[in-house]
Amino acid sequence: MKTIMYSVKGFEESYLLEANNHCHELTLTNKPLTIDTASLASGHEAIAIFTNDDASAPVLKKLKGLGVNYITTRSVGTDHIDLELAKTLDITIGNVPSYSPYSVAEHAITLMLGLNRKLILADKKSHAYQFELSSLIGFDMHQKTVGIIGFGTIGSVVADILHGFGCHVLVYDIVEDKAHAKKHHFTYVTLDELYAQADIISLNLPLTPQTKHLINKESIAKMKKGVMLINTSRGPIIDTHALMDGLRSGQIGSAGLDVYEFEKGIFFKNHYASEAKDELLLNLMNFDNVIITGHQAFLTKEALTNIAEKTIQNLSDWENPICEDCNAKIGKHLPLAAIHP
Repeated sequence: MKTIMYSVKGFEESYLLEANNHCHELTLTNKPLTIDTASLASGHEAIAIFTNDDASAPVLKKLKGLGVNYITTRSVGTDHIDLELAKTLDITIGNVPSYSPYSVAEHAITLMLGLNRKLILADKKSHAYQFELSSLIGFDMHQKTVGIIGFGTIGSVVADILHGFGCHVLVYDIVEDKAHAKKHHFTYVTLDELYAQADIISLNLPLTPQTKHLINKESIAKMKKGVMLINTSRGPIIDTHALMDGLRSGQIGSAGLDVYEFEKGIFFKNHYASEAKDELLLNLMNFDNVIITGHQAFLTKEALTNIAEKTIQNLSDWENPICEDCNAKIGKHLPLAAIHP
């Protein structure tokens, strides 16, 4: 299938080409998908995009006019795609439902430990040949209460790791599985109960209209004073202005963020020499009790391999779809949803 892949980073190119193994005719570009770059898709049946690409209504309409019928995103989340319009336009959408959950889960734990033991400050002090310890006091993770909001595959791994530390794990999810709770040694609670009891809160849920700004002024006020907040899911789940206020007041004791509410156009690029920088992000970085990484939680060899392989598999499935009932190939270029209406 002739496909153009947008926003291809240098570190993922080899993984995509190896997974493809000359199966599909690929064009790779580091340019993001926008209304202006959509024209690059002319003559292609499919495109592959990344989480910060723009697949909004105007872009989808332009892509459809250029003959694009398939879009696969190299991410779990699809919040950057207008799914309703894609359905109306008969554009088939694919994603990467899961990849190595350990990549994101372990990064969340890394942020917790880095904040707790003040590793960034300790590193700065040691490089300045300052070895006085009074500003570096942390706490034992053992016996602390950690609240996990969103308990999918990644949340489960976070819980397993924390259980190994001897933490008490509380979970909030819209779907409860009691057997799962027993297996992973945690307790389901309401959001308010989680806010009130958790020493650390980890966000591991998708961005939806319901979860946008889930962490806001009101929810922060319900949290335990001095709580540590970790976000490795999606930036807009946290109201950044409310987060800043919580950090200033001490209601939030520390924050570890792999994502940022307004990261689009900022993350995944080198802006070192640029004079125009995001003031809100700069202010957030000025807090010694905040660690920010540039949406890198997924960045392991295993996860990159999983993402590349599933992306190519999506293209192959669309090119030669298989009937799930009879296990027979049914022809090329037929949307899977149309096999058995």
